[in-house]
Amino acid sequence: MTGVADHGRVARALARVSSRSLSGAGDGVRRVRHGLGLAVQAGLAAGLAWWLAHDVFGRPSPFFAPIAAVITLASSLGQRARRTAELVVGVAIGIGIGDAIILLIGSGPWQIGLIVLLAVMVATGVGGGTPLVVQSASSAVLVATLTTSTGLPWTRFFDALVGGGVGLVVMTVLLPLNPLVVVRRAADPALRALADGLHQVGIGMAERDRTTIDDALTRLRGAEATFAAFSSAVTAARENVAFAPARWHNRGALALYVDGASHITYALRNTRVMSRRADTALGDDEVIPEVLAVSVGLLGDAVDLLRQEWAKGVEPVVARERALLAAAECGKAYEEGVGFSGGVIVAQIRTTATDILRASGIDHAEAPRLVRRAVGWQGRSHPGRRKHTPRPGLSHPPTT
Repeated sequence: MTGVADHGRVARALARVSSRSLSGAGDGVRRVRHGLGLAVQAGLAAGLAWWLAHDVFGRPSPFFAPIAAVITLASSLGQRARRTAELVVGVAIGIGIGDAIILLIGSGPWQIGLIVLLAVMVATGVGGGTPLVVQSASSAVLVATLTTSTGLPWTRFFDALVGGGVGLVVMTVLLPLNPLVVVRRAADPALRALADGLHQVGIGMAERDRTTIDDALTRLRGAEATFAAFSSAVTAARENVAFAPARWHNRGALALYVDGASHITYALRNTRVMSRRADTALGDDEVIPEVLAVSVGLLGDAVDLLRQEWAKGVEPVVARERALLAAAECGKAYEEGVGFSGGVIVAQIRTTATDILRASGIDHAEAPRLVRRAVGWQGRSHPGRRKHTPRPGLSHPPTT
């Protein structure tokens, strides 16, 4: 019997290893596929930069031209156009200063230090950001340590400008990445993380399990980086479409993501607030009406539907309906009676539903009106609450 049990454990362990290996291989294939566009861009830019500097401008060995082209492409992915231009200028400044110092005083340890010092000072003095400063310093080091000054001064400065310019042209005109694909790829994990977090919080509330809610909150906090990547991708895609005529046809579908990205980020933050309050309610042994757990789960459904409808490029009508259904369910909590934390949870559900509606394209003034109508607390008696006179400006009855 022991041998059989051991054999079973070994088999399960091997199955897990095999599963992880297959998963890792699949992830590697996906990463290669996702990076193929950038690889093609870099190869094209490097070849064009060398051809332009060597064959057109007659530079005998313009190796800094393809280097600058590749640096520009690799470092500008997901960054603003201004930062991309800073990278080009930074490379050129570093190479120019390195060439000048070596020409005047030769090379050596203290010359390297002086070159980097001057490159950083010049980059900072012209108002450059971190990309310009870093590229200026690293390019200056490259010149000072790996090359010797040959030919006319500033020739490698010229090569860097040629290469950087080619990189920008390839990125924005000749072979721009499809911004819609880039944004969808960034949006998908962010929206999935939010939807999964809401579903998990709903389950934790229904089962009164603080561990489940705490685990969901930890994952929602960890999703901040994913949402930042989504925001960066939206910014880069907006500029890509603006500068790349070949991608202008993507503007309509891209507008869904551009207009909704900030509101989805607000929904993430409100969900975290709601999760903390749900944990507090359970810690205080406060009664949480079942409809609140249902409502939070419906919010998760709404986010997942929004992800699917955005991916299809259609107006997210179904996501709006689910968000309003979540608002309607949370309004029923007043019929059962809620305590202080319960009232805060209702408020956060309403706010998150409003965020989802605004992400779906509803006007900023219309979204809260639709949520109030769905909640339907106006004119309704609340047997679980004390009688009160609503104060102007309150979006829901005050808690006791």
